[in-house]
Formats: sequence, structure tokens, C-alpha cells
Amino acid sequence: MAFILRRLVFYCVAIFVAITFNFVMPRLMPGDPVDAMFAAAGGKLPPETLAAYKEMLGFVDAPLWQQYLQYLQSVVTLDLGPSIMLFPTPVTEVLSNTLPWTVFLAGIATILSIVIGCFIGLYASYNRGGFVDRVMPVFWQFIASMPQAVTALMIFFVFALTLRWFPLGFGFDPDLDPGLRPGFLANVAYHAVLPLVTLMLSMIATWVFTMRNAMVNVLGEDYIAMAKAKGLSSRRIMTHYAARNAILPVVTAVSMALGFAVAGQVFIETVFNYPGIGQLIIKSVAARDYPLMQACFLLIVICVLMANFVADILYVWLDPRLRK
Repeated sequence: MAFILRRLVFYCVAIFVAITFNFVMPRLMPGDPVDAMFAAAGGKLPPETLAAYKEMLGFVDAPLWQQYLQYLQSVVTLDLGPSIMLFPTPVTEVLSNTLPWTVFLAGIATILSIVIGCFIGLYASYNRGGFVDRVMPVFWQFIASMPQAVTALMIFFVFALTLRWFPLGFGFDPDLDPGLRPGFLANVAYHAVLPLVTLMLSMIATWVFTMRNAMVNVLGEDYIAMAKAKGLSSRRIMTHYAARNAILPVVTAVSMALGFAVAGQVFIETVFNYPGIGQLIIKSVAARDYPLMQACFLLIVICVLMANFVADILYVWLDPRLRK
């Protein structure tokens, strides 16, 4: 319990620091959306109109510390104000419309990549020196070393633009009404294939090497040699003895991957025009939409920190040594 409390205090401090940086970073950018609007109008907007726009969008001329306190209050109350590029839609409403798409894509990609990568790593480690052990880790490392944007553009060009096997973008056909119907869900899955495959290709190598390295360490233990001496089958040794004890680093990697998967979808969602948080970040930065930009960045940081905290809790549950 003391370990969990220490970690909880650490993550609370980390969230506070993240909120502070999230407040400061956008304000280091030159200008603001109202100034850009004034410049686009050729300087013909009257000063009183400019002041009214700033007040309406929340850009008050107040000391920085006062703005910081107002920002902290808005974060605690979840009143993040209106989005500038989608005015007057509230930021929370914009996030509630886009977050499910990112969670869906990140969740499915993480689960499938874990299953595929851990199976390859498990098989390769138990058959060291074989074809799978010599070829598959190198192959997946080569795939993972390619930037996500390059992989996404190649897949988009081949399968969507050239072969036209899959749609060019968006989450579903615009002429369909959203709903929990088989036709709509099938269309959503069809549109998610290419971004899902792209995200999985960048993640599978992590699980291959994580599981393989953990298994190699476990297979050198004395109890594995004892199990072999007892005449147990290779399958039973691999699944019931080795895999169970090699799962700790995998659990940590899983929890962290769920958080980083949300952050890693920026380029993928942009290339495939997928309606998630990643694409929203690019648009908010281009529009200098401070409230929306800050909310997106803060959401990603919180996802990563929460995933790490879940990993700490699972570690305590799986490893009795940490309970002492």
C-alpha cells in the first residue's frame, strides 16, 4: 500500500507539472487567433470589435498568474471554454466526439499487436536458432524502424489511392446515419482497416522483442530445467511455466502502450483523415485554437500517466516482493 501511495503522489505531481507546461507552451507562440483574424482582415477591424472578440474567446488582458489560476479552475471544473475554430462548440463536446474514434483505433491495434507479437516472441524464444528466431525479429524491427508517417503514406498510396481497395479517409461513409446497426458497424470497421494496420505494424516489434527477451531470461532458470527433466511436454513448459513468469515486463509494456498509442496516432489519423484526437491536434495547432490544443495535449499526458499508474498497480498484484 505504501508503494501505491508513493506512486499516486508522484503521478499527482506529474499531472500538475503537465498542466503548468500545457498552460505555458501555447502562450510562447507568437500572436493569438484574434491577432491572426485582425491580420487577415487587413487591419480594418475596429479596436472595439477586436476587444469584443478577445473577450468572447477568453483572451483576457490579465496578468499571467491570474490567467494561470483561471486555467486551473477550468481544468478542475472541466469547463475548458469554446473551441475557436469550431466556435461556439465547447471543447469538451469536441473531445467527446473525437476521443471514441482514437480509443477504438488504439485499443484494437494494441490488443491485436500484443497477441501477434507475444506469440511470435514466445515461439522464437523457445525455438532459439530456428527460422522464426532468425528471421521474424529482424523483419519486424525493419518495419518498426520506418517512420509512421512514411508507412502510412505507402499503405495509403498502394491500397487506397492506387488499388482503391479501401476508402480514402474518414471514419464512415457520410451518407450513413450513425447507430449501433450491423451495416454501420461494418462500414466503420472497413474504414478503420488501413489506419489499424499501419498502427499495428509500428507496435508488433515491441511485443516480439519484449516477450522474446523475457522468455530467454526465464528459460535459463533452474525450475525450467527441472520441468524438462520431469519429462513435461514443450508446450506445457512454454505456456504454464515460462510464459507465466515472463509476463511481468509484458504487463508493464501493455499499460504504457495504451497511453502512448493515443499519442502516436497523430500522423496516422492525419494521413487517413481519420476523425480522432491526432487529426484534431494538427488542426488546432494550425488554427491556434489554444483551448482545444491545450485540452488535446493534456488528455494525452493524462492517458500516459494513468497507464503507468495502472502498470504499477498490476506489478504489485503480480509480484509479491513489492508488497513487503
